[in-house]
Amino acid sequence: MCVAILCAIATTFTFAQRATSPTAPTPDIHYVPTSNGVADAMLKLAKTTASDVVYDLGSGDGRIVIAAAKKFGARGIGIELDADLIKQATKNATKAGVADKVTFRQGDLFKTDLSDATVVTLYLSNSINMRLRGILQRGLKPGARVVSHRFTMGDWKPDTEQHLEGTSIYLWTIR
Repeated sequence: MCVAILCAIATTFTFAQRATSPTAPTPDIHYVPTSNGVADAMLKLAKTTASDVVYDLGSGDGRIVIAAAKKFGARGIGIELDADLIKQATKNATKAGVADKVTFRQGDLFKTDLSDATVVTLYLSNSINMRLRGILQRGLKPGARVVSHRFTMGDWKPDTEQHLEGTSIYLWTIR
């Protein structure tokens, strides 16, 4: 009888543990879209061209990489954890006629290979940007540009800062 009770308790505990254990990473922040005006300004500040590969870390609905492809001719890669946002971004790219120039990947932005990125865009938080600094320095080639909507990189002095729509955007060049 005691063995049966212990087995029942262990089984219940195992099911409860599985139900509360995350199967995939969860975002550190909630999705808040960058306005189209700010997205365009970020890409202009980075002097984006058709030869660029633009990565948007935490790409949400895909608007920044879609704008990079549509308005500047760049290739774009969006990195996003939320599968539903990736589906939406993929639909948005098709609707915008740039599905051949952009890709959306479900993944952890801290584990993403950025070696082919020439522009990286961010709208994350000060603390996440701080965690990304070393990854960006190690993973990007000299000359790559990093543009952040609203949030700084701690004591990294931006090359350029722009204010619009009640917010700020910051540009750094990897040296």
